Amino acid sequence: MHSNTTRRSQQLRRTALVAALAMSLGGVVHAQSTTGTIFGQAPAAANETVTVSGSTGVTRQVQVDASGRYRVANLPLGAYNVSLEKDGAVVDTRKNVNIVVGQGTEVSFNGPSAESATALGSVTVTAASVPAIDVTSVDSRTVITSQQLAKLPLVRSAEAIALLAPGAVEGSGQFGNGNTVSFGGSGVTENAYYLNGYNSSDPLKNLGGIGLPYGAIDQQETYTGGYSAKYGRSDGGVISQVGKRGTNEWHFGGQVNWEPKFLASDPKNVRYPSLGLPDGYGYSTPELAGTAYRDRKNNKSWTTTYDAYVGGPLIKDKLFIFVAAEAEKEQGLSTQASDQAIVANNHTQETTPKWYGKLDWNINDSNILELTAVGNRDSKEGSYYDYNYDTKKEGAFVAYPDSTKLSSTFYIGKFTSYITDDLTLTATVGKSKVDDYLHNPAASPLPYISGSTTQDPLITGGDPITNNQASTTGMAPDAGSRTHGTRIDLEYQLGNHHLAVGMDNMSYHAHNEGQVTSGPDYLWIYGHAADPTAPLNTGLGVPAAGGRGYYVQRYIFEDATSMSVDQKAEYIEDTWQTTDTVMIKVGLRNDKFNNYNNTGEAYVKSGNQYAPRLGFTWDVFGDSTMKVYGNLGRYYLALPNSVAIRGASSSTYTREYFTYTGIDATGAPTGLTPLTDGPVSADNEFGQPTHARAVAASNLKSQYQDEAILGIDKAWGPEWVTGAKVTVRKLQAAIDDVCDTGKLQDKYAADGGDPDSLLPPGCIIFNPGKTNTFDVPNVDGGYTRVKMSSADWGFTEGAKRKYAALDLYAEHPYDGTWWARLDYTFARSYGNTEGQVKSDIGQTDVSKTQDWDAATLMEYSSGLLANNRRHQIKFNGAYSFNTEWTVGATVQILSGTPKSCLGYYYNGDDPIGYGSSYHICNSTPSPPGAAGNEPWTKRLDVALSWRPAFADHKVNFSVNVFNVFNERKERQSDYTYETDPYSVSNTYGMGNYFETPRFVRLSASYDF
Repeated sequence: MHSNTTRRSQQLRRTALVAALAMSLGGVVHAQSTTGTIFGQAPAAANETVTVSGSTGVTRQVQVDASGRYRVANLPLGAYNVSLEKDGAVVDTRKNVNIVVGQGTEVSFNGPSAESATALGSVTVTAASVPAIDVTSVDSRTVITSQQLAKLPLVRSAEAIALLAPGAVEGSGQFGNGNTVSFGGSGVTENAYYLNGYNSSDPLKNLGGIGLPYGAIDQQETYTGGYSAKYGRSDGGVISQVGKRGTNEWHFGGQVNWEPKFLASDPKNVRYPSLGLPDGYGYSTPELAGTAYRDRKNNKSWTTTYDAYVGGPLIKDKLFIFVAAEAEKEQGLSTQASDQAIVANNHTQETTPKWYGKLDWNINDSNILELTAVGNRDSKEGSYYDYNYDTKKEGAFVAYPDSTKLSSTFYIGKFTSYITDDLTLTATVGKSKVDDYLHNPAASPLPYISGSTTQDPLITGGDPITNNQASTTGMAPDAGSRTHGTRIDLEYQLGNHHLAVGMDNMSYHAHNEGQVTSGPDYLWIYGHAADPTAPLNTGLGVPAAGGRGYYVQRYIFEDATSMSVDQKAEYIEDTWQTTDTVMIKVGLRNDKFNNYNNTGEAYVKSGNQYAPRLGFTWDVFGDSTMKVYGNLGRYYLALPNSVAIRGASSSTYTREYFTYTGIDATGAPTGLTPLTDGPVSADNEFGQPTHARAVAASNLKSQYQDEAILGIDKAWGPEWVTGAKVTVRKLQAAIDDVCDTGKLQDKYAADGGDPDSLLPPGCIIFNPGKTNTFDVPNVDGGYTRVKMSSADWGFTEGAKRKYAALDLYAEHPYDGTWWARLDYTFARSYGNTEGQVKSDIGQTDVSKTQDWDAATLMEYSSGLLANNRRHQIKFNGAYSFNTEWTVGATVQILSGTPKSCLGYYYNGDDPIGYGSSYHICNSTPSPPGAAGNEPWTKRLDVALSWRPAFADHKVNFSVNVFNVFNERKERQSDYTYETDPYSVSNTYGMGNYFETPRFVRLSASYDF
């Protein structure tokens, strides 16, 4: 021990101090944190104290212990002066120490004694003079600061920042281009978002979250795994933003960003594929093969954004304010595909105003109160003008698309009390309101016409007949969500042990969320069977269309409801500095989740769920130049509110099949002859009441995942840091629904019961691969308990998702002139369950995807999962030529995601009525990835900024070029093979989501 301490002192004398990385990817102290820590060593002597004073008026003083160590935790972000005092006199000082959120910044004092330290005087700490490796962290994360955001060419979103982290990849375009992220192979709804420590995830589906105005971001943490027992409810990643705060100096400024149309490139046009089809198969509409599907010339957008902020002291050292606002307006043109009900140019407009306010009150040196308010509104609207694919000309106005508005408001309060030097209490409370609105400015009473390109040409003359109905669904005008949460943490330093205990509770309430079918509450779907003699749907008893194969469906879908979720957790954790160089972190978290339907009845009660966490870090040489670290943890995931939609509440999802002899002027079929005896429903959804007790297995376990991480970081002098990390994740339990519920009656009959006495629901929530117990409604008005193994359902294996990755990096920390970081990730995500959603078909029915609905759907389902990207190369950095000119760049080179082929069952059969949804293609097994991979993508973004000296460097002009080489490859294709048995979809294999073409952002800002 003694030799390590001596060596550290010598190292510090040679290199001054080591510096906090502007971007650290080696580990994490706390997820969701809004504060940082300063720690270090001082010459062991009596009556020594360390005083930390910040730009936000916070001052803390702690005693140096007998071993010469000190630690000041829970410090608000900002710049600090750190002074060593002996007998009340300052003997050494470190100035301008900028701390990093959730991280420990080491500030140690040179010299074997306080007396020799006196001669050193004050030392200004710069980014190149603080340790590049945080030896106190055991977890995995990336931190990006506001200074870096000003230099890097990034799309202005939390997700774009998060994608800088190794192992983070963009989610499927089906869920919104660029709006979702997959971490470590997990699904895009398995993440958590935070604003100043409060959960800002989408309260309905947990699909994305709300962020701050871009200019108000102080730091963003992106966690990719291994966080402590203090935090949970995510088995993917965490995106946590901390907003700026006022200081003892007044600052104000603003920025204008312009992304002009004339500097943007066109997307590529899209054509229907013309594939060589197997014998016996034909295109649904053969004449469309190889023709234009979607013209996208001039389909560009142009954006203007205005930002402004002001911050400073209302009372010096006591009361501070910071206020920021952002107004973004994007306009664009989007040509509808040629198979849409309305073929038109959509002139779009989206406005996204955001605001942020923060009040900080230093009540005294021991108590701090922080109040935060955040507002965000996203409104989209448009206008349809007729478009002719033959002449390529735009015509007159025809209709309005749906308008949407998502408005979110958050109020957050945090109280911190430094009860003693060793005991700290923090309490965070918050609430939010989200209004979710969808309407059409000119709502039509007519039914939406789908599949118009497959209308009988002998009736239409080859020209599809549609109407002005632009909507397929609608929403209740008062749809929305509310949340409120309370978190209390108590931390105590007991010798070499840092103990923490606390509670973390969240409640979510949703009102009238869901959808109803537009117009007369139904729509028409036209279809054409290549083989008119083949049954259209054997599982639902739909016979062949006959004739020339033309038919139509009357489709009804309605699932609007209210619901709520309560999430509670307690934790205990010990961070134990076992030696001078080894730290162990051990914790236990208990999560409890309760989900309620529209009548307030609980349909899921998790009970206690204990999640152990164990981590370690080893400062190999005792001088912060080499760290070995590891982490083992279990992470439970709650079911979001949306699970009650189409699950715990009534829903209608039916189709009624007809042949027809005519089509009227509105596109509606006439001369109908039923093919079925009324509506049919694959999931038995006819609007009947549900039984809360029967919605889910009585012994349902929450989805949870185990994770192991082992890594090493090595500093090569003050200029370079390299590292390697291995991550392994294994899904231990998943939640989905099974809809082949007749198997409940089969099992009951096999056990000697009367199957006709049971009234099973259409679908029921369960743990795939586990033995589940169900309370099934019976004809007597009670419930009958039935236990079902995986084999009873016909499944041959349980839910599987395994992720393994090797991350390598090299980084040059910021030295006042430049920084750079290069990451390479080799990863494999394999199994039969992507997670809570299904990217192949864009299904956002969280934990109720079509996977596991019946055993036949899961045959040959094991393969590479949708978010698998085998190779990932990422770079970001910036270089300052002088005090005026700076260039920044980001690079992402990624291998493509696996393709799938989802077709009818063998020989055109459809045993459960799900159509083209089986892992069977051309009557041949087709596991995920068997159809190959999407192409590699390579993207370079560059930024150049100028801060002229004549303006005292307070004015900044910059140009950002995104996708410099204008690569426009497809990111995802259409994986649905058939529309009917042996009728290949005209869009199968066609790209449906592409890279964003090159565009340019011009910016001007002023900071005073």
